[in-house]
Amino acid sequence: MKVAHVRERNTPAGAPWRLVAALDSGDAPARWLDLEVARRRAVAADAGLAHNEPVFRRSVTTLDEHLAAGLRVEVLRAVVHRFDPRGDPSDDDAVLARDSLTFGPPILRPPSLRDFYAFERHVGTMWSRRGAEIPEAWFRLPIFYFSNVSEIRGPTDPVWAPRDSVELDYELEVAALVDTPARDLDAGRAEEVVGGYAILNDWSARDLQRDETTVRLGPAKGKDFATTIGPWLVTPDELADRRSGSGFDLAMTATVNGTETSRGTWSSVHFSFGQMLERASADVQLRAGDVLGSGTVGGGSLLEIREETIGRYLQPRDEVVLRIERLGELHSPVIARPKATG
Repeated sequence: MKVAHVRERNTPAGAPWRLVAALDSGDAPARWLDLEVARRRAVAADAGLAHNEPVFRRSVTTLDEHLAAGLRVEVLRAVVHRFDPRGDPSDDDAVLARDSLTFGPPILRPPSLRDFYAFERHVGTMWSRRGAEIPEAWFRLPIFYFSNVSEIRGPTDPVWAPRDSVELDYELEVAALVDTPARDLDAGRAEEVVGGYAILNDWSARDLQRDETTVRLGPAKGKDFATTIGPWLVTPDELADRRSGSGFDLAMTATVNGTETSRGTWSSVHFSFGQMLERASADVQLRAGDVLGSGTVGGGSLLEIREETIGRYLQPRDEVVLRIERLGELHSPVIARPKATG
């Protein structure tokens, strides 16, 4: 199942997000089901549903509110299965065409965002540039930092370099969404708390980050200005047949202005999300809606490969497209930093 937040493109600015599920298979479904319209239709046809299944008892608004009510992503499948189309799908108010929609982040206000450092090739490149080997501790401990949840971007939202930065970079990652509270998880079963996966772009200002690392604290302003997540959330069952090693045998690529700059595979990850979740949940409560980032796939940033590809960092009028097989695509236009207002 794929779920997403959407607005129809002809709606007024600030219109509420609607939660939808894909009606088609594939990486880019053409038809999406408005889950609240489908829920109301199902309850009208069978009033007993609201008594028997909690998902039919309350309005389906956003995934954030769904999780806050104590419901997991998976229970939305019941609404999809109960959907009864009416005549021609093009005239059914529950069915929305992808071309008429704007997609938002699959989780609008995550309580927290922990970004890990789980791909050895990427980590090795970073340390070799400092003339050093990967620290021994990295091989034992899934390392992460907390990022800024106030600057979450949707899959087509523009991004710009922060103040005083001229070295904007993308980072190609996987995001996992926790959809049930958990504490002190065991790695072997920890992925049971994952409601779904999405693509994550951990944007970086390399010049700001370089200064911050000299004092061995952070990252901070080199990272917290934007994180793009989307285009939708894909439940784990859609990936299960491609399990490989600590991840999944799924291609991860990036292009800048149509030129491929990065290529890797999720299966090359050193730590599984189970291991990351075990580390993240040790002695603390994970909350429904928390997001974990995998860290950058090897070669998944311009810091690593710009000299062999486009020869520079990102600039206004560039377009960055991140793709992960079965998870879809993020299309991010890079623009000039907007002038401050207020």
